Amino acid sequence: MPDYKAKTIRWGIIGCGAVTEKKSGPAYQKTEGFEIVAVMRRDAEKAADYAKRHGIKKYYSDADDLINDPEVDAVYIATPPDSHKYYALKVAEAGKPCCIEKPLAPTHAECLAITTAFETKNIPLYTAYYRRSLPRFLQVKQWLDDQKIGIVRHISWHLSKPAEEIDQSKEYYWRTDATVAAGGYFDDLASHGLDLFAFLLGDFKEVQGISTNQQELYTAKDAITASWLHKSGVTGSGSWNFGTAFREDFVTIYGSKGKISFSVFEEQPITLLTTEKEMSLNIRNPENVQFFHVQAMRDDLLEKSKHPSKGSSGAHVSWVMDKILGKIE
Repeated sequence: MPDYKAKTIRWGIIGCGAVTEKKSGPAYQKTEGFEIVAVMRRDAEKAADYAKRHGIKKYYSDADDLINDPEVDAVYIATPPDSHKYYALKVAEAGKPCCIEKPLAPTHAECLAITTAFETKNIPLYTAYYRRSLPRFLQVKQWLDDQKIGIVRHISWHLSKPAEEIDQSKEYYWRTDATVAAGGYFDDLASHGLDLFAFLLGDFKEVQGISTNQQELYTAKDAITASWLHKSGVTGSGSWNFGTAFREDFVTIYGSKGKISFSVFEEQPITLLTTEKEMSLNIRNPENVQFFHVQAMRDDLLEKSKHPSKGSSGAHVSWVMDKILGKIE
């Protein structure tokens, strides 16, 4: 791998859609030592518009042109998950570090193909599970590491929301197309929480689930439940439903001396309740929510510190989701 310590690391983005407008794209531009030099979108006019609005000098409508551009040192893939493997293997072949939006791929098997390609060439691969780098969840991890709630026993998560307007209209939406994401919103949203739980409590050991399509508004699953066991001995349970009256998102980690509660997606206070005290902290996310994740990639490339969300961890959570959805035994 090249020595990046004495140079600015120049990034190219494949797929400059909604997620890159505020969540991620500006984070690369604000990170010292990083620069976005090129973007790609199949629609050349939209690629040009994005580049102009964000002050990026080059744009492409062909991913191969961006990947093989000698001025692009690293590539961020921000396309729908069914195309991640296709682009990732090209980036690996070009020998460039890569960050891939979550989930890493629609199946665990595709994730393994991606991670193997990068590991074989010893090229850094990151997954955009940015919650591992957010201060609010690092505080939760600190409480757990400090045994503020004693020995951790169990974690539970419930996430539900009403059907979107696009769902009810039955218009096509790639997020609920089973050929792109078998779990629909589960693939898109639950992956964030399950990856976070692996970060907080260690990898999963055993996983089982039940999934169905209750509303029949689209081809993907819309109601899922699961139970699991972490290698640490902590048990877990989750339920996700995308056709309820209200949006709810709450996680509780139970310990021998207390509990910790928080939301995966909402910026609600994180709370610590023990047999001796109660504490509530309101820790806001940065304006560009991937900012600390992107900074951590810079530090990893400069060998200052290890990044918490590598390709291997992204592949692990895809294994968990495949188990829940019954894709693998």
